[in-house]
Formats: sequence, C-alpha cells, structure tokens
Amino acid sequence: MHPTAFASPGFCPPTLFALAALWLASSHVSAASPPANADWPTYLGDKHRSLYSPLQQINRSNVGELQVAWTYDTGEKGEYQANNLIVAGVLYTATTSRRVIALNAATGRELWQWDPASDRAGPGGRRQRGLVYWKNESGTEHRLFTAVGNYLFALDPGTGRPIPGFGDQGAVQLGTGLDTEDTPKVGLNTPGVIYKDTLIIGGLGGPGAVRGLDVRTGSRRWIFHLIPRPGEHGHDTWPAEAYKTATGVMPWSGQALDEQRGIVYVSTKTAEPDFYGADRHGKNLFANSLVALDAATGKLRWHFQIVHHDLLDKDLPCAPVLLTVTHGGRKIDAIAQGTKHGLLFVFDRVTGAPLWPIEERPVPASELRGEQAWPTQPFPTKPAPLMRQRYTEEDVSPISPEAWALTSDRIKLSPNFGPFPAPSLKESIMFPGFDGGMEWGGGAADPEGVYYVNVNEIPWILQMVETRRADGTPLPRGERDYLIHCAACHGLDRAGFPLAGFPPLIDVDQRRTPAEVAQITRNGFGRMPAFDRIPEAQREAILAFVFGKMPPATDRPAEDAAARRSARKAPPYAFGGFRRWTDQAGYPAIKPPWGTLNAVDLNTGELKWKVPLGEYRELSARGIPPTGTENYGGPVVTAGGLLFIAASADETIRAFDKSTGTTLWQAPLPYSGNATPSTYMVDGRQFLVISASGGKSGRPAGGSLVAFALPARSASVDGPSRKD
Repeated sequence: MHPTAFASPGFCPPTLFALAALWLASSHVSAASPPANADWPTYLGDKHRSLYSPLQQINRSNVGELQVAWTYDTGEKGEYQANNLIVAGVLYTATTSRRVIALNAATGRELWQWDPASDRAGPGGRRQRGLVYWKNESGTEHRLFTAVGNYLFALDPGTGRPIPGFGDQGAVQLGTGLDTEDTPKVGLNTPGVIYKDTLIIGGLGGPGAVRGLDVRTGSRRWIFHLIPRPGEHGHDTWPAEAYKTATGVMPWSGQALDEQRGIVYVSTKTAEPDFYGADRHGKNLFANSLVALDAATGKLRWHFQIVHHDLLDKDLPCAPVLLTVTHGGRKIDAIAQGTKHGLLFVFDRVTGAPLWPIEERPVPASELRGEQAWPTQPFPTKPAPLMRQRYTEEDVSPISPEAWALTSDRIKLSPNFGPFPAPSLKESIMFPGFDGGMEWGGGAADPEGVYYVNVNEIPWILQMVETRRADGTPLPRGERDYLIHCAACHGLDRAGFPLAGFPPLIDVDQRRTPAEVAQITRNGFGRMPAFDRIPEAQREAILAFVFGKMPPATDRPAEDAAARRSARKAPPYAFGGFRRWTDQAGYPAIKPPWGTLNAVDLNTGELKWKVPLGEYRELSARGIPPTGTENYGGPVVTAGGLLFIAASADETIRAFDKSTGTTLWQAPLPYSGNATPSTYMVDGRQFLVISASGGKSGRPAGGSLVAFALPARSASVDGPSRKD
C-alpha cells in the first residue's frame, strides 16, 4: 500500500493519507519493500570491486541525521586499513597484528577473535586490507581466508578456528608452489578473489605470479608467471635468464572478477630494483600491467602494460574496477584502472580494446651508467588526467610568504620533469608523487557509468646515490648494501621518514637487539618485506653498519671472494629514499589542492566534478579555503545518491552528493579513517562502518571501528526520513 494509491485527479482525502502514513510507520515496511538484511560479503563490496551499494535507506535527505551506532576498540595502533566484511549479521575484521575478530554487526559486541600467534608464532605483518569469505552453492561449507606472515589460513567463520583439512592444519605456506628452487617469503596485504571454488591470489615479495588455489585443500590449481619463462608470452621483453633471479611484479593491489565470463583481472607491481633497471633491460612484461586471465585455468586472455620498464615505483596502486558504460551508442562492459600518476585507463573488458585512443609519448632518457630507460610511455587521450602532470613556477605554495620563497627557490634548483623523470644523481621534484595520484583505496563506480576516486597531489623528492667511491671502488660492504636494500625507506643517514611511516634506525639499538633486527630482516614485519634471499654474511654486514659497529677502514680485513662477487653484482646506484617535499611548517610544498575527490563520467570520458578532500582547520581559521589533504582509503557510492569517504588526514568521515560533490554530512573519527568504508543492513537498519587508525601523514594512531546509522525511528522507512 502507498499513499498515492488513494489519489486521483481532483480527489485527495487527507484522512486516508494519514491512515496510510500511520500504517507505513507502524509496520516498518517501506513502499519499495527493502530487504531487512543486506551483506557486504566481499572485499570492496563485490567481485567487480565497484564499491557500490544498492542500499538507499540513508540518502540525500536524511544523511545529516547519521549518528554513531557503536564503536569497538581493537587495542592496537596504526595502519588498521581493513575494508570489513559483513555476512549474515556478523562483521569480520582483520587488525594491524593480523588478528581476526567477529562482531555482532548491529551492536559491535565481540563474538570471537583469533590470534595467529596461537597457531604459528612469528611476525604477522601490518596493514591487512581485508579478508575473503567463501561458501559453497548449497551453503553447507563456509570459509574465511586470511594471511599472516608467510601463511594463508582458512578459518571457520562460526568459531574462528583454523580448518584442519586446508593445507597443513589450516594453513598453506605462501612461498610454495611458485616454481622456484627455494621457498621465498611471500605475504598478502590485499585479499584475493573467489571464482567458484578457486581462490585467486597475488602477493608481496618473491617472483611475480598469480595463483589459483583450491579453497578446500589449498593445493595449487594453476599459476601464471608474471616474469615469463622461456616459451611464454613476454619472455623476450626481459634478459633471457632474468626469470631465474628477477623479483617484484607481484600483484599486491588486488584483482577484479567477471564471474559470468570467467575472467579475472590483475593489476601488477614494478619489477625490482624499483629505481634501477640495468639488469632488466626491456619492457619487462608483465610488470605495471593490467592482465586478464581465464579464471579457471590462468591462461592469458589479454594485457596492457601501463608503464614500460618502470624506474619510478609506479606499480598499479589499486584493483581495477568493472562497470558498464554507453559508448558509441552501445553498452560496453568496461574496466577502469587508476594509476599513481593520476591517469585513468579504460578498456573493453572482453577484448582489451581501449575506449579512447592511447598515445605513446616521449619521456626523458636516463643519465645513469648502464640504464636504458624506455623512450616512450602510454597516455590515454580520455579521460583527462585527474591531477596536475607538472610542477611549474605557477604551482609554488601561496600558504605563507616563507612557503612561497622556499618553493620558488626549490623549483629553480630542482625542477620537475613531468610524470616520468629519469632517475638521476641530480635532485629533482617527483610530481606526481610516489604515493599518487590514485592510491590503494581505488575507485567506486555506480550503474550509471560514473567513476569516483580520490587523488593525492603531493610532491616528493627524487634522487639516486652512488654505491661506489669516486675512484670506482665499492663502498664498505655493510654501507653499500644498506644503501641498496634499506636507504630507500630508512634514509641515507638512517634518520628514517616518519611522516611516510618509515622509522629511524639511528637509535635502533635502544629499541631492539641485533638478533631481533636480524629476525625482522629475514621474515619481514609491517611494511617491510622479508629479505630472506640476502646471504647471511651480507645481512650481518648491514646490521653491523646499522648498529654502528663497522670497523675503521684501516682495520677492515680483506673481503672474501663471495663478498667481492657480491660487490661486482651490486647495482652502482641506490635510491635516495622516499622524501615528501614540504614547506617549513610541514605542509605540502605546492599550491593546493593537496587532495581531491573526483567524479568522471566514463560514458563520455569527461570530468563531472572535482572538490577538495579534507582540510587543515588551522589553515581554514586563517581564511584559507579548504586545501584537501593527503588521503589513503577509498570511497563507497550508494543508490541513496551518496558518496562516503574518510581517507583524509583530519580525522573526519564525510558524505558527498554523488551528482554534485557537495558535502552533505561529516562526523569526527577518533583517528583518521585510512581505510575504505562498508555499508550493510541488519534487521531493517542500514549501517556505515569504517576502520579508523590514523598513523599516516604524521597523524595520531590508534585502532577503532566506528559504525554509523540513522536514529531507529528514521531507519524504519527506506526513503526520506520522517519526523513526528
């Protein structure tokens, strides 16, 4: 029954309207008969990775009434980035330490938690962005997949206990089944995707590969080598023997799945070392590529390499998004891939044909000995870049007279050469920066073919350093290997880059013993991958340098033959470290905006709107319009006409009108929500939940879940809120 059922031209009895409204309110049933329960059972909402929800109980007209429904404190700190799963009224989350916790999704009450240390001791790592849930067609089997250290676990969703029949007592070692002579340390920070009863995963560390695993046993069903072997497509884009020793390329940022067609789409990483490629001349397929594979067999369907012979750590930062658009007068099932340099590539997901022409344009050549930078890089003609592609004198910071003077001088001394500068011994401004452009949060897409994504516009510093003395002799072993393996994150001077999340090592002896640091270098910890392939003598030399125990040059014994061979093989250059370019007050040293939220109509390839994302309140108090902030985490778009996102460095979650970019609601969080929200419905009430931990951009750190909902009386009607 609906009030309009009583209306006819010229006749509108108010008594009947009142009775109808009373019936609606008392029955708690909307005119559209919404479902009482709606899950968020898959990472990023669905296997298309669309971050779209059809729920509309929370909408443009009532979003201002959202309030905190419940909170949960994990008791941990920093980089809690989980996009939480909700299945049958239960919320599943993975914490910073890789614990898995199940909560009542309506109240936040804890149901169970699993601590991986109870099954396998050792470092688990940080920043786990989600879990994988699977059930069979009959609903008689259920599994929850999570990764800890070098292991993939299958848990019982009802109890949190490992399932004994999966692998070895509930766990599979991720370094096995890679067709390598040894067993490298491999981890996961982004969950895989399920095709029927096959779990498709990427990874971090080790040689590049995508694998399909049996969800029941963990055994390998197929593998696709991202560093091709002899006879495989792309082998000729590498040196002939590179597949034996090359690393990197692992697809850490996630996959999307066209389940109906049985195609899985994979976004891949840079080959290593990230900033020097003299030992990997060529285009280096399938690094920095969007790869379409048969989900049942792993066979190649099509691919497109978005960066050739990458020298700038431009790994594809986010999972591709599947959506449907109208193009050339017909519907096309498409795929959109964002990049760190703020470009959006869009293809027909079946054929791999680009929706708009892609041009190969010249980029700067390298000045480093032995390097052969690829002479061109691909640029889509549409959509237009979602951020500035050059840092020029017009982009100096107007935030203060001091910032203006500093940035004006720096751009003259260390100019920017566009999105593909060749690494050099000369310092230059890296813009777009190392953390995007787009970041791991990725984009959302609605059924109308509009793609929504947040973007960073933060400059960084690019510089290479030599690992040999002026006379050509190598630096001492520990110092040289520190520059090659460690300086990019911990600094040439071991001072670290705290704003980027990389701790200093100058005082590491006050925090950890040499044995503890050695264990971390072997197994990895947090953002740090396992350096398990470094020979023990080489590791000991690095540790001696880190702990300041290098003997004076006159007292150093002659290096043995193995060390001399290692010195000859070591690259002559090392990356000078991830350094943000900031002004004296710590703000990005560039004219705002520093972070934006964008809507792109992929039917036309045109930008619909762009707005700043986040603000520094102290700058707003000075009369400076919102600048946007550095942002990490993605958006969620809903049928209620809303776009929800936290991500910004101001401890705030916001709702935007998806049509205009107007801010309709915002609420404080205990810590910055550097994660992607989930939205779901339990017992007829829609919730929005976000993992909030801060720890990025120098912000305070914690680890909380915060769930929002409309007041109970407003939540009873799917549509505009009703007030007494």
